Amino acid sequence: MTDSTDLEPEDRKIVTLARSVRARNGVPEGAAVRDETGRTYAAGTVALDSLKLSALQTAVAMAVAGGATSLEAAAVVSQAEAPSAEDRAAVRDLGGPDTPVLLAGPDGTLRTTVAAG
Repeated sequence: MTDSTDLEPEDRKIVTLARSVRARNGVPEGAAVRDETGRTYAAGTVALDSLKLSALQTAVAMAVAGGATSLEAAAVVSQAEAPSAEDRAAVRDLGGPDTPVLLAGPDGTLRTTVAAG
Protein backbone atom coordinates (compact mmCIF):
# COMPACT_ATOMS: atom_id res chain seq x y z
CA MET A 1 0.00 0.00 0.00
CA THR A 2 1.09 3.53 -0.74
CA ASP A 3 0.24 6.50 1.41
CA SER A 4 -1.73 9.04 -0.61
CA THR A 5 0.86 11.67 0.31
CA ASP A 6 3.27 9.83 -2.04
CA LEU A 7 1.06 10.76 -4.99
CA GLU A 8 1.53 13.72 -7.28
CA PRO A 9 -0.44 16.71 -5.94
CA GLU A 10 -3.12 16.55 -8.66
CA ASP A 11 -3.67 12.83 -8.06
CA ARG A 12 -3.78 13.36 -4.30
CA LYS A 13 -6.43 16.02 -4.92
CA ILE A 14 -8.80 13.64 -6.72
CA VAL A 15 -8.31 10.96 -4.04
CA THR A 16 -9.14 13.57 -1.38
CA LEU A 17 -12.22 14.72 -3.31
CA ALA A 18 -13.41 11.12 -3.71
CA ARG A 19 -12.89 10.42 -0.04
CA SER A 20 -14.76 13.59 0.94
CA VAL A 21 -17.79 12.73 -1.21
CA ARG A 22 -17.95 9.24 0.26
CA ALA A 23 -17.84 10.54 3.83
CA ARG A 24 -20.12 13.54 3.31
CA ASN A 25 -22.84 11.61 1.49
CA GLY A 26 -22.54 8.38 3.45
CA VAL A 27 -22.31 6.30 0.28
CA PRO A 28 -20.34 3.09 -0.33
CA GLU A 29 -17.99 4.75 -2.83
CA GLY A 30 -16.73 8.18 -3.72
CA ALA A 31 -14.97 9.02 -6.96
CA ALA A 32 -13.38 11.91 -8.79
CA VAL A 33 -11.99 12.42 -12.26
CA ARG A 34 -9.73 15.09 -13.77
CA ASP A 35 -10.39 16.14 -17.36
CA GLU A 36 -8.00 17.33 -20.06
CA THR A 37 -8.17 20.93 -18.82
CA GLY A 38 -7.56 20.06 -15.16
CA ARG A 39 -11.18 20.44 -14.08
CA THR A 40 -12.35 17.92 -11.50
CA TYR A 41 -15.68 16.21 -11.05
CA ALA A 42 -16.54 14.34 -7.85
CA ALA A 43 -19.49 12.06 -7.21
CA GLY A 44 -20.86 9.31 -5.01
CA THR A 45 -22.73 6.12 -5.67
CA VAL A 46 -26.23 6.60 -7.12
CA ALA A 47 -28.70 4.00 -5.86
CA LEU A 48 -32.22 4.95 -6.94
CA ASP A 49 -34.94 2.47 -7.80
CA SER A 50 -34.76 3.60 -11.42
CA LEU A 51 -31.03 4.40 -11.71
CA LYS A 52 -27.97 2.66 -10.32
CA LEU A 53 -24.47 4.00 -11.05
CA SER A 54 -21.18 3.48 -9.33
CA ALA A 55 -19.44 6.58 -8.03
CA LEU A 56 -16.89 6.45 -10.85
CA GLN A 57 -19.56 6.04 -13.54
CA THR A 58 -21.35 9.06 -12.05
CA ALA A 59 -18.15 11.16 -12.02
CA VAL A 60 -17.46 10.26 -15.66
CA ALA A 61 -21.05 11.17 -16.59
CA MET A 62 -20.65 14.52 -14.82
CA ALA A 63 -17.45 15.18 -16.77
CA VAL A 64 -19.18 14.38 -20.07
CA ALA A 65 -22.14 16.59 -19.13
CA GLY A 66 -19.67 19.35 -18.25
CA GLY A 67 -18.09 19.25 -21.70
CA ALA A 68 -14.97 17.17 -21.02
CA THR A 69 -13.54 15.48 -24.09
CA SER A 70 -10.90 13.39 -22.31
CA LEU A 71 -9.69 12.36 -18.84
CA GLU A 72 -6.23 12.61 -17.35
CA ALA A 73 -6.94 10.42 -14.29
CA ALA A 74 -9.65 8.90 -12.15
CA ALA A 75 -9.84 7.93 -8.48
CA VAL A 76 -12.27 5.85 -6.48
CA VAL A 77 -12.41 5.39 -2.72
CA SER A 78 -13.99 2.09 -1.79
CA GLN A 79 -13.75 -1.09 0.25
CA ALA A 80 -13.25 -2.97 -3.05
CA GLU A 81 -9.96 -4.68 -3.79
CA ALA A 82 -9.88 -3.53 -7.42
CA PRO A 83 -11.75 -1.13 -9.70
CA SER A 84 -14.61 -2.94 -11.44
CA ALA A 85 -14.53 -3.72 -15.14
CA GLU A 86 -17.53 -1.42 -15.61
CA ASP A 87 -15.74 1.47 -13.89
CA ARG A 88 -12.60 0.96 -15.97
CA ALA A 89 -14.75 0.83 -19.12
CA ALA A 90 -16.40 4.18 -18.31
CA VAL A 91 -12.99 5.78 -17.77
CA ARG A 92 -11.62 4.15 -20.93
CA ASP A 93 -14.56 5.41 -23.02
CA LEU A 94 -13.70 9.02 -22.23
CA GLY A 95 -10.01 8.93 -21.36
CA GLY A 96 -8.60 6.06 -23.37
CA PRO A 97 -6.99 2.77 -22.33
CA ASP A 98 -3.93 4.31 -20.65
CA THR A 99 -5.87 6.56 -18.27
CA PRO A 100 -4.82 5.73 -14.71
CA VAL A 101 -7.51 4.63 -12.26
CA LEU A 102 -6.41 5.03 -8.65
CA LEU A 103 -8.12 2.91 -6.00
CA ALA A 104 -7.85 4.04 -2.38
CA GLY A 105 -9.32 2.63 0.79
CA PRO A 106 -11.69 4.65 2.99
CA ASP A 107 -8.70 6.00 4.92
CA GLY A 108 -7.24 7.48 1.73
CA THR A 109 -4.43 4.95 1.45
CA LEU A 110 -3.74 4.10 -2.18
CA ARG A 111 -4.26 0.39 -2.80
CA THR A 112 -3.52 0.18 -6.49
CA THR A 113 -3.32 2.08 -9.74
CA VAL A 114 -4.42 0.37 -12.94
CA ALA A 115 -4.83 1.48 -16.52
CA ALA A 116 -8.41 1.85 -17.70
CA GLY A 117 -7.73 -0.36 -20.72
